[in-house]
Amino acid sequence: MSGLDDYEQWTKSSLIARVRHLESQLDESGRLGALADKTRPDKTRPDKTTRREMDASKYSTRFIALKLAYLGKNYGGFEFQPSGNLPSIEEELWKALTRACLIFPNDNKLVKFDCCDYSKCGRTDRGVSAFGQVIALRVRSNRPRLHQGEPLQFDHVDDELCYPRLLNRILPQDIRVLAWCPWLPADFSARFSCRERQYRYFFTQPALAPLPSHSSSVKTEWLDIEAMRDAAKRFQGEHDFRNFCKLDPAKQITNFSRRIFEADIVQVQDDGSTLAYLQDAGFAPPGIPVPDATHLRIFYFHVRGSAFLWHQIRHMVAILFLVGQGLEQPSLVSELLNVQKHAQKPNYVMADYLPLVLWDCVFSGDSHGDDQGPAKDSLDWIYIGDDKLKSKFGKFGLVHDIWALWRQHKMDEVLANQLLRQVSAPRRTRDEPSYQLPSAGATAAGVKVFDGGNRGRYEGRYVAVMDKKLLQTVEEQNDKYAKRKGYANAQDMWTRRAEDRARLDKACAQEE
Repeated sequence: MSGLDDYEQWTKSSLIARVRHLESQLDESGRLGALADKTRPDKTRPDKTTRREMDASKYSTRFIALKLAYLGKNYGGFEFQPSGNLPSIEEELWKALTRACLIFPNDNKLVKFDCCDYSKCGRTDRGVSAFGQVIALRVRSNRPRLHQGEPLQFDHVDDELCYPRLLNRILPQDIRVLAWCPWLPADFSARFSCRERQYRYFFTQPALAPLPSHSSSVKTEWLDIEAMRDAAKRFQGEHDFRNFCKLDPAKQITNFSRRIFEADIVQVQDDGSTLAYLQDAGFAPPGIPVPDATHLRIFYFHVRGSAFLWHQIRHMVAILFLVGQGLEQPSLVSELLNVQKHAQKPNYVMADYLPLVLWDCVFSGDSHGDDQGPAKDSLDWIYIGDDKLKSKFGKFGLVHDIWALWRQHKMDEVLANQLLRQVSAPRRTRDEPSYQLPSAGATAAGVKVFDGGNRGRYEGRYVAVMDKKLLQTVEEQNDKYAKRKGYANAQDMWTRRAEDRARLDKACAQEE
């Protein structure tokens, strides 16, 4: 299959453009057939709308890192998936990079990053956001191509392309490049050089819409923050997290040990979308105070670790919410971490994906993060605004873009808040008998479990996590996958694949 016909790797916009081009060709051929008696000599004229391609050989390149922020709600994840129904962050990055002529692939329509020494730090899933995602790649540079012996008069920052501004003009509004790093080690990898990843999972207090009740029973729509904090602290240290992740047998993972530097429940102090910088000199109008107001409380689960398993954070949060609702005790975390006693994972539901944010990725050289505090980032990031203030606060600056995005969502929040106030206001105009509704956690439909989403999940009689159906052990699932692939077991698959690789390496060495 040629590159032109490899439609599975094409971006959605490229496929649409291809379909339209083919339709226009069909329409044109039909029109020409009807006018065959009026044919004229073919005089091909260049299409004025066709962009003139840049000659990559005329430009130098440099290896840089980019720090990204994006809201993941409208995307099918960070990693490009040819069969995905939603666009991916990588797909949008690819389109921006090729349109800006920062990379020069053989075919712009094929999303293949192997042309630019590309690596990524976090592979966030569908709907998950990031405020500190990092990628590394080789891009076009302003640095002149010099002949041997010529002096280089070039500032690697001031004279260089401003990569964040260049890309932000093209990227969608909910994806932004925050900073770039011009100096990277030759062997730098955004994935393997990362020493610490930080995540935050946001939630409200109360978690669910409370119902009026005079009952003394536990109201599960309100969360016990201290109990959640007790449970979160039990994640700290190095543990086997096989009971806090989703297993992909195709990867044949056998090591589930991960180190958590810090885990805590933290209250958001400016949860009313207060913008502190507006009170600074130069922003706040003179004589007009900006009063504080009482708002619904917002918290987040804060976790720092060296690396994480697939869906690990969402599994950890799901258990914390059960503890917060009073359905489980904090000791459940310790029980699930004891894999000698509990080798089979209970089949519980992980938390929703939308409130999860990859908060930051830290590259600290030889210095690892620890329990005393975050590792110091060794990369020398150049943030938007460090070079020119107008690139941050100007008409087309980063704050200007994010303000528009924030205000759009803020208006949605304000309107929904006013509607909630209106429908929740008392409207009784005469004396009526007092009424009592059961708590949200004990309705006729059963227990309502908070999963991080907007409505919660109704269950029947609540079944404790340790009493739920147990999944197969990791070893059993790996063996089952290997047998489907025609091997005796997982060990046999590993052995035979290693032998195949050894034979291939030997054959390549002989050819050389």
